[in-house]
Amino acid sequence: MNMNENTRVDTKAIQAIDGAHYLHPFTDNQALGQKGARVMVKGEGIYVWDSEGNKILDGMSGLWCVNVGYGRKELADAAYKQLLEMPYYNSFFQTTNVPAAQLAKLLTEVTPPQFNHVFFSGSGSEGNDTVVRMVRRYWDLLGQPQRKVIISRHNAYHGSTMCGASLGGMSGMHAQGDLPIPNIVHIEQPYWYENGRDMDPDAFGLKAAGWLEEKILELGADKVAAFIGEPVQGAGGVIIPPKTYWPEIQRICGKYGILLVSDEVICGFGRLGEWWGCEKFGYKPDLMTFAKGVTSGYVPLGGVMVGDRIAKVLLEKGGEFNHGYTYSGHPVACAVALENIDIIRREHLVEQVRDETGPYLKEKFEALADHPLVGIAETCGLVAGLVLVKNKTTQEAFDPALEVGMVCRGHMFGNGMIMRAVGDRMIIAPPLVITKAQIDEMVALIRSCLDKTYADLKARNWI
Repeated sequence: MNMNENTRVDTKAIQAIDGAHYLHPFTDNQALGQKGARVMVKGEGIYVWDSEGNKILDGMSGLWCVNVGYGRKELADAAYKQLLEMPYYNSFFQTTNVPAAQLAKLLTEVTPPQFNHVFFSGSGSEGNDTVVRMVRRYWDLLGQPQRKVIISRHNAYHGSTMCGASLGGMSGMHAQGDLPIPNIVHIEQPYWYENGRDMDPDAFGLKAAGWLEEKILELGADKVAAFIGEPVQGAGGVIIPPKTYWPEIQRICGKYGILLVSDEVICGFGRLGEWWGCEKFGYKPDLMTFAKGVTSGYVPLGGVMVGDRIAKVLLEKGGEFNHGYTYSGHPVACAVALENIDIIRREHLVEQVRDETGPYLKEKFEALADHPLVGIAETCGLVAGLVLVKNKTTQEAFDPALEVGMVCRGHMFGNGMIMRAVGDRMIIAPPLVITKAQIDEMVALIRSCLDKTYADLKARNWI
């Protein structure tokens, strides 16, 4: 498909307006203003186009979210129909709306059986704020108000609000804003390549899970409210835990009566080849945060699936829960989500990732490990990551100050491929509608851009 001429815009004019007025997230806005933002104008399937007419394969599904691909008229129609009927009403004051109620029911059908209730938010960050409020409310109602501490992991990402950024374990975020807030602590992440290469992966998985028990005992089990984790850490660099990790985390949480929270904002709605990451890794959380893939990013929506253990206490003992959002259960967002989930079901996208494209991506992407720049390449469903190394034989890393990952990202973006850099780890999460032929195209683009990066680094005498 070619970009329609009507889609073309005056790039420099938009860049000037953008630089003068738009403060971008996670951006050095002064530097961006001098360079000029790339202006994205169209999407179709797994591709996006910029204002200069460049076609780019979106290996990141926007921001982990465009699961059913760009340009789905069904989703636009669902939004339009709802906008005409009831564009907005709140869920306060003992009111509801039809799409919110229908979506609540549908979500209980596609989530694990312990989930029969949902609390809606506008994003994953808000969902994780809700988790903090709900977890502490639960323990208050059970007469254990001292159980306030929530344990997370270093290098985790759980949003960028005060609670979300605190739950996350990213030092750069904590350095801005006096974070984390009290009673949120972190343990090391289950990253075998960085923390356990001298061990069998399964043995390392048990060791990494054991760090949770050590922290619980250090703090006192009667003080710990919950443990939160992403099935696969997304923004941290697609950190895929060994298969022994999550069952052992489940055992430890059960041993001490601690709530288990699965942040499924990235991993939910089929990304890993099951509806939910917790199903992929074999554990049963008490709370489950979702967003992104629930609407494929077309309209903002998030929420928390609330397990029966918690819902029963909130309903029977709780009275009024003083928490919520203007856009909780937004009718347009919920209408889009209903159609989006229907697309996932009728096109069998979860099964397609599990049985066809996920295994195919594994075969093709992990073959990139033969490249002289790649130390390891690994996948899980339709997420994947590879590590750029200075010396393949010794696995020597590049000096972080060189920002080799950003050099590689530049070659990717400049040559028709969106691949994200997390330090020197390059990651992808393409739309679930990607075909095998498109996977071939994507991996070929990645290899070509790795070649360009390698030549660039040699020219700079960095290798």
